[in-house]
This record gives sequence, C-alpha cells and structure tokens, in this order.
Amino acid sequence: MAHLTDIEIARAARKLPIQEIGAKAGIGEEHLLPYGRDKAKVDQAFIDSVQQQPDGKLILVTAVNPTPAGEGKTTTTVGLGDGLNRIGKKAMICIREASLGPCFGMKGGAAGGGHAQVVPMEDMNLHFTGDFHAITSAHNLLSALIDNHIYWGNELGIDQRRVSWKRVLDMNDRALRDIVTSLGGIANGFPRQTGFDITVASEVMAILCLARNLADLEKRLGDIIVAYRRDRSPVYCRDLKADGAMTVLLKDAMQPNLVQTLENNPALVHGGPFANIAHGCNSLTATTTALKLADYVVTEAGFGADLGAEKFMNIKCRKGGIAPDVVVLVATVRAMKMNGGVEKADLGAENVAAVAEGCPNLARHISNLKMFGVPVVVAINHFVTDTDAEVQVIAESAAAEGAEAFVCRHWAEGSAGITGLAERVAELADSGAAQFEPLYPDDMPLFEKIETIARRIYHADEVQADKKIRDQLRAWEDAGYGHLPICMAKTQYSFSTDPNLRGAPTGHKVPIREVRLSAGAGFVVVVCGEIMTMPGLPRRPAAEQIRLNESGEIEGLF
Repeated sequence: MAHLTDIEIARAARKLPIQEIGAKAGIGEEHLLPYGRDKAKVDQAFIDSVQQQPDGKLILVTAVNPTPAGEGKTTTTVGLGDGLNRIGKKAMICIREASLGPCFGMKGGAAGGGHAQVVPMEDMNLHFTGDFHAITSAHNLLSALIDNHIYWGNELGIDQRRVSWKRVLDMNDRALRDIVTSLGGIANGFPRQTGFDITVASEVMAILCLARNLADLEKRLGDIIVAYRRDRSPVYCRDLKADGAMTVLLKDAMQPNLVQTLENNPALVHGGPFANIAHGCNSLTATTTALKLADYVVTEAGFGADLGAEKFMNIKCRKGGIAPDVVVLVATVRAMKMNGGVEKADLGAENVAAVAEGCPNLARHISNLKMFGVPVVVAINHFVTDTDAEVQVIAESAAAEGAEAFVCRHWAEGSAGITGLAERVAELADSGAAQFEPLYPDDMPLFEKIETIARRIYHADEVQADKKIRDQLRAWEDAGYGHLPICMAKTQYSFSTDPNLRGAPTGHKVPIREVRLSAGAGFVVVVCGEIMTMPGLPRRPAAEQIRLNESGEIEGLF
C-alpha cells in the first residue's frame, strides 16, 4: 500500500465509532458530543472531573528548520503515539487543527501522512467541527462593535487612528493586508485604514488555546486591548461589552475534539495558532486533559525548534504549569541537504557532502533545546530516497551533540516502523531526567527577553529596534505588562529573519518592525523582518488541484 497517496490511505482506514475511541481513552459516551460518526467534542464537565488525577509524561515533538514542503513533524507525532501504544503504553496524541489558508496555498494538510495519520483527514483539513469559523466570527464581532461604537457617538473616546484591532479571515489573501473601510458616505461610518490577519494569528485563537475554562476565556477576552484614546489610555474589549457575546460564540469551540489515528488510538485535535506569527501549540485544555487520561502524551509545536519549541517552553509551559519530560527533534535528509545549499529540485540525488554541510542546523537545535533542561532524542524521518550513507551522517552529527538518533519508518510502516524511538522515549520520560527551566524569568524587562531569545536561540549579534519600539515596550512595563513572555513572529526557514540564510548562521541582526500587546492572551508579539500576519497564496496554489471526482470524493487535498 506504500504507493497510495495520503488521502487514499486515509480513505481506506477502518475507523471505529468515536464512542469506542472515547472508551479507550476513559471518556464515557455521555461526555461526548458527536459530530457524525468519527469525531466528537469532549464536554467541560468531564474535563473538570479528571483534574485531580495525576499527570502522565509529556513528550514534545519539534523539528529542524523546515524546507518549504515540511519535514513530517505531525507525521512523526502521530507515528510516535501509535508506536507507544504498540509497545504496550497508554498514549494519546495532541495536535493542532488545520488552517484553510495553507491547505489551499502550498503547505497542504495537517493530519500527518502515509500510515501515520489522524482521521477523518478530509474533515480535519476543511471545516472540521467549525472551531476556526467560531473564532473568526467572535473576532469579527468585536471589530464590528468597535466601528459601530464610533459611529453612534464614540462615548469611549476612541481615537480612530489608534484602533489596533483588525479583522480576520481563515484564508491566505494578500489583497486584504492593508485596506480602507467605511467608504461610501455618512451612512457607512467614518473611513479609516485597517487590514486583515489570518484567523490563526488572531489573539482570540491564542486566548482559546491558553484559557482553562469558559470563565477564564471570558476574562481573557475582556482583557483584549482594541484601541487607544487620544491620551494613549487603552480601550478594552470589556469596555465595548463584547466579551459576553464572544464567549457565547466560542462556547462549543472551547471543547477539545476527539478523533483517532489510522491505528484507532485516541487523539485530541484542538486549536491552531501558527508558530511563525503566533505561539504554535495546540490548546492547553486538550494537553492538560490528555495528561490526566494517558500515561504518555505526545504533542507538537509548529515549524522549527527555534519557533514552536521555544514558544512551547516559554509561553505554553509557563502559562499552563506543565513541563516536557522528553523532546523529540525531527530531522530529514532532505532538510539537511537544503540547509547545505541543495535546491529543492535536486533533493532526490544522493549528496552526503551536502547533508554534512547542513547538519550544523541540527546540532544547533539540539544544543538550544538542552538549554531548557530536557533530554533530546533525534527522529530521522525516513524518505524512500534516503541512502544509508546520508542517514549515517545525521546520526553521527546528533551523537556529537550527545543525542541519540533513531531512523523512523512510520510513514511507510505505521507504528511498526517507530518502536525503537518509542521505547527510548518512554524510558527517558520515566527516568525523571528532565529538569525543565524556561529561558528567562518573568521579571526580566521586555527588551531583555527579546534579546535573550535572539542571542541564545537565534545566535544573533544584535536586536535592532528604534526608539518608538523601545518606548512602547517601556510604556507597557509601566502599565503592568512587563511580566509577560515574548512571542516572536519571524520566518520559519532560518534561525535569522532572512529566509534564505540557512544552516546555523551567526553574526546576523534581528530587526524588529512592530510590537503588539496581546493582553488577553498574555504575551507580547514581536514582528521581525518581513514576516506577514496575513500570508499570500503562491504562484500555483494547491487550490487549483482540489476538486470532487466522479464518485464525489475529494482529490488533490494532500
């Protein structure tokens, strides 16, 4: 079956009724809210009922800097979860939901691949259970209420030039990055410049992924700063009385989604902030619930470890009071080749020298991750074009940094191809070797936090920020936000802010273009280089190949 496409493999899966998957995870049928036969939401009453149970072990899957096609991090997350179950461990998987924008752009789906997938794959990559639509609606309700308040007399004294709350759409659409609204006369309000972000960059998405329950969700929504007055005092979401209605729209979206792997193991799929422009982790609710239900929870953080893993450690773990017991760093021969200067079209040919040239990228990620005090294991996600000599170079590079490497064939073989990694990960998790420590303390000044990430994780020489940005950070500290962690928005393709600077660059500079206070989510977003919070579609969007065939089945989605 190895010749089948991902979508054909997923379509042929023998899925169990979702109630049976719930029973396997210890979730009673009465606590499941089914969406069809193969997916369901887990209700808050059940989540509350398991909070006193002890936690299992938390395993984070991250990766080297990716190539444009991705390196199989989700595939490895799913495969490792299946592998742990195969060797007799009780394991659950926690991953993010897919954004429609990249599915129709170039990234493709986000449910794994080959024989290591979460199903129903088509549903997960399209509308799923409607969570992202709910987030989009709640976000844009707030946008509408802001403009409506200004139209009806502006009692709060909002300075229209300082409205910071944009609109969002779950689609890649560069034409909406910078727009003017309310044209067409007095009846349509007061014209102003604004724009759209993609839904996964919304602060509402971040809040949903960090809130513990509906009460916490409503409080965090109320804390959102939407605009400033002429005296620079902030206007909050709660000032517009929007937090209650937004919570109503998000009531169901707040509940994690239960699905299954191809091997019928339980998976919670919930939330989906991007890692290059947001914090890149699935919801805290899903992760903490899974930790109560399983002995081992395998979760992922988006893109390379310089983005997703750094934010997982410094934002999600800090906010949620959780800590990883093991980190699995996914590497591929082709990623090392690209970091060694090989073009995408030439990745299929053996090139041991290029793999060796690219391995400093792997070495840096290993040494960076060890700063957090957690054991690191390398998973070499095997492709059919890989040669033994190329794989050996990666294994030797990992060993030189004190990390074991395991060749993993889960894409082709499912759980049978990843048991070696699963056994070692379980052994390390149980050993208690992890001594987790975030990279910086809460009380460090905001700009110093940014510099700490830039110097220690990116290995940059300097952070470039003009006086306006530094003054803004100091103003937020004076307003009581100095304790917040930093969420860096930068390219995923490099340690630097230049996507073409591969490998393990040093001596580069990190230019800060903008800083944004996400007071509800509880972090400061630092926009670096040319990164966009509304992506565009590529020259040949994946959407051009997606269609229904004569049998009514979806083709071209992955």
